[in-house]
Amino acid sequence: MRTVYRQLLDTFAHDLIVYCDTVDQALAMASEALRDANLQKAEDVLTLSDQAEELRQRCEDRAVELLALENPMARDLRQVVTSIYIVQDFDRMFKLSCHIAKLARRRHPHRAVPADIQGFFDEMARLCAHMLAEVRDILVVPDEEKAITMDAEDDAVDDINAHLNSLVANRPWEHCTRAAVDVTLLSRYYERCADHCVNVATQVVYLVTGLRRDEYLEKREEERAEAEIAEKFQELERRFRS
Repeated sequence: MRTVYRQLLDTFAHDLIVYCDTVDQALAMASEALRDANLQKAEDVLTLSDQAEELRQRCEDRAVELLALENPMARDLRQVVTSIYIVQDFDRMFKLSCHIAKLARRRHPHRAVPADIQGFFDEMARLCAHMLAEVRDILVVPDEEKAITMDAEDDAVDDINAHLNSLVANRPWEHCTRAAVDVTLLSRYYERCADHCVNVATQVVYLVTGLRRDEYLEKREEERAEAEIAEKFQELERRFRS
């Protein structure tokens, strides 16, 4: 029974990596469609919808099957539960990529983003792609320390989103109202993609440690403080002995 359970878990983990790759592919093509007003790339994103839906359904079915089996270990249960949440994040990220592609398709043959603002979206796309690459790494080799570092890139995406919102809200806005709406929506889509990457990383922290992210950070800080105190006592002991 344990062998069968482990095989199912390994297959589930592999499906999550394939799902991550599909999301990464969709977001990259959507970003290219947006940058270059490339209609074919936008269509290519949408053609991945059936594949993404099949992956989502297969992962959910696998989770139900695993939960129905008897005598799972605590870490096995954590892996199943965290994977269910990760599937939801990937599903949402794929849909956000489709939103970007659809907006690019709607504005074709024109660009949805004004040329003087496109650089901000290029940077958000780059950051999200890098975060997805890191997500894939921690799915292959779960690493809680690497997982908690993803906040810095998420903060960078948040900063760009806030800046774009201020450009749209403040006068003068040099472009049309439609461009203002498009920029606001697209910026939000990328910002949410980054948030979902952080959500996945948070689930990996729980998988490895059994602690929520804040609990893990608090415990790590306590251990660091205790180690510093122990080191100071050792130094005092060395001085007294000398």
